[in-house]
Amino acid sequence: MSNDSRTSTTHLDHQRSEGAVGVTVLAGTLMIMIGVFHAFQGIVALLNDTFYVVLPEYVLAFDITTWGWVHLILGLVVAFAGASLFRGATWGRTIAVIMACISMAVSFVWMPYYPLWSLTVIALDIFVIWAAVLHGRDIVEN
Repeated sequence: MSNDSRTSTTHLDHQRSEGAVGVTVLAGTLMIMIGVFHAFQGIVALLNDTFYVVLPEYVLAFDITTWGWVHLILGLVVAFAGASLFRGATWGRTIAVIMACISMAVSFVWMPYYPLWSLTVIALDIFVIWAAVLHGRDIVEN
C-alpha cells in the first residue's frame, strides 16, 4: 500500500462527498435555528400567556408558562446539539438525532397551540435526522 492510501478498514470504501458535507452543515445550521425558534416560542409563552390558545378538551394541556420553560430549555439544548453536528463526531451526531427526536415529540404535543409551525419544525427535524445519520461523518477530514 502506498503512503497516501487509507489504512483504516472502517473507511476503506467510503468516499468523502463535498455535497454530503454541505447537507450536514445545512442540517447543523437548521438545528441551531430550530433551537432558536423553540426558545422564541418559550419566551413568548413566558412573557404573554394569552398569546397561545388551546382547545378546551386537549388531553395534554399544560399551563402556558410550563410550555414556555419547556420550549426555552429545549431550544437551548437543541441549538447546542446542532452545533455539535459541525464536529462530525459520532457523539455529536448521536446527540443531534436524539434531540431532533425530542424536538419532534414536543412539536407534536404542542400542535394544538400552533399547528402549522409545529408541522414545519417536525419536517425540519426529519431532515436533520436524515442528514446526520446518512451524511454526518463526511464533515470530518479523513
